[in-house]
Amino acid sequence: MGTELLAPLDLAFWHLESDAHPMHLGALAVFAPTPGVTPPHVLELLRTRAAAIPRLRMCVRDVLLPVGGAAWTVDKDFDVHRHVRRVAVDEGDFMAGATRLAGELMEQPLGRGLPPWQMYLIGGADDGPFAVLVKLHHALADGMRAVAIGAGIFDEIAAATTARSAARGRPAVPPRSWLPDPREVAGMALGRIGEVGRALGVGASVVRAGRLDLRGDTAFTAPSSGTRRLATAELDATALQRIRRAEGGTANDILLAVVAGALRRWMAERGEVPGPTDPRALVPVSRRRPGGAVSGNRLSAYLLDLPVGAADPRERLRAVRAAMDRNKAAGPLKGAGAVAVLADQLHPLAHRFGAPLAANAARMLFDLLVTSVPLPRSALSLGGCPLSALYPMAPLARGQSLAVALSTYGGRVHVGLVADGKALPDLDRLAGAVEEEFEELGELVTGGRAAAPVS
Repeated sequence: MGTELLAPLDLAFWHLESDAHPMHLGALAVFAPTPGVTPPHVLELLRTRAAAIPRLRMCVRDVLLPVGGAAWTVDKDFDVHRHVRRVAVDEGDFMAGATRLAGELMEQPLGRGLPPWQMYLIGGADDGPFAVLVKLHHALADGMRAVAIGAGIFDEIAAATTARSAARGRPAVPPRSWLPDPREVAGMALGRIGEVGRALGVGASVVRAGRLDLRGDTAFTAPSSGTRRLATAELDATALQRIRRAEGGTANDILLAVVAGALRRWMAERGEVPGPTDPRALVPVSRRRPGGAVSGNRLSAYLLDLPVGAADPRERLRAVRAAMDRNKAAGPLKGAGAVAVLADQLHPLAHRFGAPLAANAARMLFDLLVTSVPLPRSALSLGGCPLSALYPMAPLARGQSLAVALSTYGGRVHVGLVADGKALPDLDRLAGAVEEEFEELGELVTGGRAAAPVS
């Protein structure tokens, strides 16, 4: 594998990071035990498969051209033992211990001189369940690409990859060089003219969608402490489809409405009254084309004012549906969510020197992040141990205290909540409110009973 420039958005994520604001995403995969499969066996399997994924051998190095740019290069001193480690859980409740430990591990920034990723085998008793925490820098992967990279550890994906490599009988085509073909320079120049026009339009949309009220007295925008807490929730995917058939819209609309209702419950328990302005969520949108290459972050986002002020769950769902329909009609180049698209148009020097300003501006645009991560539909396993749950984890932007990520696997919707540990010490209660809100919405839709307002 050769050398390739970081895409503009990858470079933006690389420079947005600081020790107190790590820019890695992750996932906590939980596996059921299988007789005869021991932790040392699983650890060695993880190391072998991770080392066989070419992208995980790449680290970031500065380059001379373009000025301010950086490139992915092979780490000649790559040692998988630096990246895949085993940690033990002492608590009797394995899941509680694993989520606590995962939160602590998510606090720690990734080493910038090494390939920017880590895996941890989290285990309790040798014959009990275990989990694998995967951390990938956002410069290395967005949600869809993280799935493509991380899936290489699973039995089914690893076997298929090995079979394809054997059938080809030749190494994979190396990535494109960071030096452009001279014949492409003219075309690149014309392309940049069009990109400048698009950048101006996107920038105007971002400015129009920005807010002057920073609402610094809310838990969502409390000062960052650098600490991390993780909580999880599970929802029934079959019940989700029943709600969708009854109410219309998309599964994502329903899940966003559930998050809004959960926030309302949680705020009420904290004695907080929904204000005149609802909390705003950034909802990432993939700009990947079906069948297209998986390299580089390809993201935009929609903005959604979560209808926390609405008392009825179905009213919240209808409000979410209407707002998301408007977002989709406008397209991913409108609104402050398009700031990721704007990043694609900027020169590398703008990312290198403008990252602190961009990081501090995030709270002017949104309060929390809510994202859905697609997973393979087929059953997955590691060393013969079946995957029972996978909780995705999104990074926190500077000035934000909460990120909610959802994925569907095995008939369940797994919700991973990541929060600033000091701003939201009661994150477990919010996770419980997600499950309660989903159950109530399901009962309302299928049973037709009236909603009792949550004050």
